[in-house]
Amino acid sequence: MAANMDTGATAPEYVEATDKPEGPVAAAILAAGIGALALGVLTTLAEASQPIKDFLNFYDPVGPLSGKTTWAVAVWLVAWVVLHLIYRSKPVESRLALAVSLVLIGLGVVGTFPVFFQAFAPAE
Repeated sequence: MAANMDTGATAPEYVEATDKPEGPVAAAILAAGIGALALGVLTTLAEASQPIKDFLNFYDPVGPLSGKTTWAVAVWLVAWVVLHLIYRSKPVESRLALAVSLVLIGLGVVGTFPVFFQAFAPAE
C-alpha cells in the first residue's frame, strides 16, 4: 500500500471485480411476473366460476380478494424459490428475464381489469 504524505493514511488497494451469475436476479424478476400473472388469472377465474369464488373467500368482509391475493403471493414465493434453485449459479440473461416478466405483468394487469374479467362472468 502506498502511504499518503499529508495524512499518513494508506491508499486503497484495487481489487479486480469478478462477475457473479445473474441467475438469482433473473429468478426474482421472473417470479414477480409469475405472481402478477397469478393474480390476473385468479381474478378472472373467480368471476367465471362461483365455486372458485367461494373457495377464494377467506374472510367475508373482504370477499374473494383475500384468497386471490393470498394465493398470488404464495405462487410468487414458490416461483421465486424454485427459480432461484434452478438459476442460482447459472449465467442467465437478465434482460430476457425482464422482458418476459414485463409481458407476464402486463397479462396479469389485463386480468384484473373489470372489462376483461367480467367478460367471463356467467350470464344471468
